[in-house]
Amino acid sequence: MFNRPGVTFTQIWSDDDMVELRIEVTDGRSSFSNDIYVGHQHLRATISELNTFKTHIHGGLYELRFGEFGPEYASGALHARFHFQDRGVVFITVRSQSEFTDFGSKNVASEATLHLKTEPALLDNFIRELESVSGGSEEGAYLEAI
Repeated sequence: MFNRPGVTFTQIWSDDDMVELRIEVTDGRSSFSNDIYVGHQHLRATISELNTFKTHIHGGLYELRFGEFGPEYASGALHARFHFQDRGVVFITVRSQSEFTDFGSKNVASEATLHLKTEPALLDNFIRELESVSGGSEEGAYLEAI
C-alpha cells in the first residue's frame, strides 16, 4: 500500500550552500522517490514564485525545476508543472529522474511521470511547510493531493 497521494520533500542533508531533498511523489497507485540537490537561494526563489503562482487562479502556470535531466548533471531531477485549469483545482504533472548509475555497459537512470491534483488551501499549507524547511525549523513539507 502506498502512502497517501501527494508530494513530500524531506531534507536529508544541508550545508551553507545547498540542501539535499528526498522527493517522494505518489498518486496512490504509483510512487517514485529521488534525491536532489538544491541551492538555498534557489529554494527561497521557488517559495517566492509559488506564492505568486497561487494568486493566478484563472489559468496560471508554474514550472518548478530542481536539477536537470541527463547523465551530465549531479543527482536527480524534478520538473513539476502546476496549472490552474478549473477554479479551485491545481493540476500537477511531475516528471522525476533518479541519479545515473552503471547498469552493465550502460549508464542509466530511472524515470517517472505522475499526475496529481490539489487545492489552493493545500498548496498554501505546502508553501508554509517549505518555508520552514528552507528556514531550518522543519525537515519536511507535504503537498497533499486530492
